[in-house]
Amino acid sequence: MKDLTQGNEGKLILHFALPMLIGNVFQQLYNIINAVVVGQFIGKEALAAVGASFPLIFMLVSFVIGITIGATIIISQYYGAKNFEKIRLAIDTVYVFLFVASLIITLLSIAFSNTIFGWTGLPDNIRPLAVRYMNIYMAGSVFMFGFNGTSAILRGLGDSRTPLVFLVISTVVNIGLDLLLVLVFRMGIEGVAMATVIAQAGAFITAVLYLNKRHAIVKLSLKKLMFDREIFRHTIRIGLPTGFQQTFVALGMLALYSIVNTFGTDTIAAYSVAGRIDTFASIPAMTFAMALSTFVGQNIGAQKPERIRRGLRATLLMTTVFSLFITALSILWGRGLMGLFTPDQKVIEIGYSYLVIVSSCYIAFSAMFVVGGIMRGAGDTLIPMFITLFSLWVIRIPVSWYLSQKIGVTGIWWGIPIAWIIGVLLSYIYYKTGRWKNKGVVKLSNGMINGTR
Repeated sequence: MKDLTQGNEGKLILHFALPMLIGNVFQQLYNIINAVVVGQFIGKEALAAVGASFPLIFMLVSFVIGITIGATIIISQYYGAKNFEKIRLAIDTVYVFLFVASLIITLLSIAFSNTIFGWTGLPDNIRPLAVRYMNIYMAGSVFMFGFNGTSAILRGLGDSRTPLVFLVISTVVNIGLDLLLVLVFRMGIEGVAMATVIAQAGAFITAVLYLNKRHAIVKLSLKKLMFDREIFRHTIRIGLPTGFQQTFVALGMLALYSIVNTFGTDTIAAYSVAGRIDTFASIPAMTFAMALSTFVGQNIGAQKPERIRRGLRATLLMTTVFSLFITALSILWGRGLMGLFTPDQKVIEIGYSYLVIVSSCYIAFSAMFVVGGIMRGAGDTLIPMFITLFSLWVIRIPVSWYLSQKIGVTGIWWGIPIAWIIGVLLSYIYYKTGRWKNKGVVKLSNGMINGTR
């Protein structure tokens, strides 16, 4: 557990973020290798099916992810205030919620995946593959939620290293199983999904066994779990806007896919591959935003708002450096990166156009996430939700659709950076109002509230 309320703000955030950054890189590295195996050894139809499944998977789990983020914020604020009894109750409450939610989501995914893929206009040659992949993948959601929930709890306590160890192990196992089930046992797309479920189950079970023996606070016992209604009410209040935000973002991804699907299999495959590379590129921004949220939560709990502004400046500087490097990499070697996934030249060129257009505004994307991380760490998740939904549904989707009708498939890509620019401007304007400063479960004293801007 790491105390983020003392010491140089930039160094603390960097050291806290680095294990998460490495872990996220490993996780996305699995996704990259997974896509390479699918594209090179199963085919571009399977590659398109896996890519098309991601928005639906994200839609089904996003609401739960949002609630978990709310719990992380609460835990970080209680930890800053050194209220260990409340921390233990919050941890138990999170686990109860995750177990119930995973069962519901598994049933929903199996019941409605085929119908939803039909609504998005996924071509008939891809849909059966996507449904089979989706149903197997979501059958293991209890392990996925359990592992991700445990990692989120540890991050709220300032421990970003322990989740990294288990994530790296899970990733290595996942890659090994991918190669075994696809190349040796010839299980196709079903083998890819099964590899993920087995790896996540192993990671969660191993993490629980380790933490029950070694950790002072995080201990999971099904017989002794307690559910605290008051803490859950605070979790819902803080996490619900983020949950809705994540859900509508996922629906937006499905809407964007419905536009992409009209351009055929090559474009769907290209978008699936380029989207994975783009997700890899977005890791620094999202990781540093999560680190900043924990930093803000602890410092609000410790009544040290003056550190928040300095933490924001340091985080913006670090993410800008990362963004410039990734933009250069995408433009100079984008075709080579696309070629790792598929030998199809048409797919490569369509994907490269995506990378060039979208990477040009990674700085705006990073700044939007980082400024939003300030508000979420303070417990103010409602306004960031509205900003995200406005940028997505009022800007990105309509602009992408309109431009796709005028200039073709590249018009879809231009809607993405345009929405980021609007989003970062709105986020910064709200940050400057200072209304986010007193939204947490631990309140800043009146004398401190005005000194944070």
